[in-house]
Amino acid sequence: MRFLILSDIHGRDVAEKAKRLAREQGADAFIILGDITHFGPASWAGEFLSRLDLPVYAVPGNCDPPELVSREIEAHGTLLHGRKVNVDGHALVGLGGSNPTIFETPFEMEEADIESALRPLMEKGAIMVLHAPPQGINDRISTGLHVGSEAILRLVDEYRPRVVLSGHIHEARGILEKDGTLFVNPGAAKEGHAALLDLDGGQRATMLELPGDD
Repeated sequence: MRFLILSDIHGRDVAEKAKRLAREQGADAFIILGDITHFGPASWAGEFLSRLDLPVYAVPGNCDPPELVSREIEAHGTLLHGRKVNVDGHALVGLGGSNPTIFETPFEMEEADIESALRPLMEKGAIMVLHAPPQGINDRISTGLHVGSEAILRLVDEYRPRVVLSGHIHEARGILEKDGTLFVNPGAAKEGHAALLDLDGGQRATMLELPGDD
C-alpha cells in the first residue's frame, strides 16, 4: 500500500499537482494531515477533496473549523479523527486538531483530552495519522522550542506504532526513525511539499515536491 501524504494546505489549490504526483508515484490513496483550509470556509475543503481521484483518509487541523470540515471529509473520503480504520491490513489511528497553542486556533485540545481520545484506539504497530506531532519529534519551531503533544509522546512510547504521521509545524519537515517507529512530517503542501509512505514489506518514507506549473 502506497500513500501520498499532504498536510497544511491552508486553502492553497494544489489538487491537480497532488493528483499528478500521485500518478507519477503509483500511489493507492491520499492521507491528509489537516489544515486543509485556512480558518475556513469548510465548503472549500469539500471542493478540494472532491477533486482528488484516489481514496482519501484525512483529519482536520487546528486551523480548520472542526465540525464543518469533518463533515466535508466524511462526504468525500474517510474521516479518521477519533477513529481507527483498517486499510489493506494496516490499522490507521487518527486524531486531528492540536494541543494548545498561543494563537487560540479553532481546533485545539487539552493534553488530557488528546490522550482520552487516542488511548482507546491504540494498538501496537498502528499507523498514527495526526495533525499535531509528539513532543520532541518533528515539532521544533523557528525559535528552537519543541511544541508537540506530551500525550501523543506518552502513547507512542507505550504502544510503539510502526509509523507516526504529523504536520502542523511547517518548519519541522523531516523523516526520523527511532526505536522502530518511523516519524514523518511531510511539510506544508501550500509550500509545495509532500511525502510518500510505502507500507509494502515494511515502512519507508520519501520526501517529495509537488510538480511546478506547466
